[in-house]
Amino acid sequence: MPLVAYIPISTTLFSLYFIYVIYTHWRRKPEAMYLLWWTIGVITYAAGTTVESIHTIYGWSPFVFKAWYIAGAFLGGVPLAQGTIYLLMKKKTADILTSILVVVLIISSILVILSPLDETVVSEKLNGNVLEWTFIRYITPFINIYAVIFLVGGAFYSAWKYFKNREFRGRFWGNVLIAIGGILPGIGGTMTKMGHTYVLYVTELLGILFIFAGYQVIRNDRSLSIHENQVTTS
Repeated sequence: MPLVAYIPISTTLFSLYFIYVIYTHWRRKPEAMYLLWWTIGVITYAAGTTVESIHTIYGWSPFVFKAWYIAGAFLGGVPLAQGTIYLLMKKKTADILTSILVVVLIISSILVILSPLDETVVSEKLNGNVLEWTFIRYITPFINIYAVIFLVGGAFYSAWKYFKNREFRGRFWGNVLIAIGGILPGIGGTMTKMGHTYVLYVTELLGILFIFAGYQVIRNDRSLSIHENQVTTS
């Protein structure tokens, strides 16, 4: 295995630290649903890179592949996006979207678990072309687009709102960092579909670093949030 294949180990270790930080934050504000979902999001992010690390160390197996596909392709950015939904939208709307999303994720994950695998195309790189039920791969873009719209789009929307006032420069840059961090794994995922899985490993590490940096910048900013849900809970 090339050295780049071991990057997910570093990503996992850093994500564990991030989990501790954001979980501690949420425990102080348990009513903040956006923090709960962001915590879940970092956990699932770490789950995906953990599976990649196991693959690097121990090699391919049907269990490792399916766990990777579920944790990475389906759960990689969606919980983080759901946190942004709870931040920006009314709770009732966010709850409805959550219910729909959970059903879609459960059905999609069951399909991955049940799908036969074509082990003749297995290589040292994880790739979704192993799935014999190829229609599953057409579900993934819709889930990823959902994540991009709300995680990246939500961060850019917040950045645009904060850009109007110099008082909010910290929150502006924090959201820009989060948006960049949300985009990077998506680029890596696209490259994975082209057979360049190791690009994903690099973008995953950079992505979580950018998201953490943005989170810290916003958390340490002394100005009041423009988002009502954040003002009342954090």
